[in-house]
Amino acid sequence: MGNLQVKSLDAADEKRTIADQGRIDFVHLDGVTIGRATFAPGWRWSEHVKPLAGTELCQATHTGYVVSGRQAVRMADGTEVELGPGDAYVVGPGHDAWVVGDEPYVSVDFTTSAEYAKPSEHASVAS
Repeated sequence: MGNLQVKSLDAADEKRTIADQGRIDFVHLDGVTIGRATFAPGWRWSEHVKPLAGTELCQATHTGYVVSGRQAVRMADGTEVELGPGDAYVVGPGHDAWVVGDEPYVSVDFTTSAEYAKPSEHASVAS
């Protein structure tokens, strides 16, 4: 028999707030972590998550779907794209990202690391 699991992101196993500019709600299912990110207008990875990550650019791979809002992504090589509602995406490590416009950005990420937006041992978090 197969395994069946259902969890609601509205009743997440874990919630992380990011500098009062966003949050990620996580559910953990048999070896898979799924995250719903909600970022406010003005949110930018290099300003709001970089101090937690302790890296110059985001090193996570993201595979997901945009529910609402818009987000720009710039890779280390300068390649840039804007994501919007209905877009499915894969973004590899080595990128910055930010909310575009005045609407919150909401996406569901199927490869979210359980460690995303957690302070690293190399982070420089100001008190």
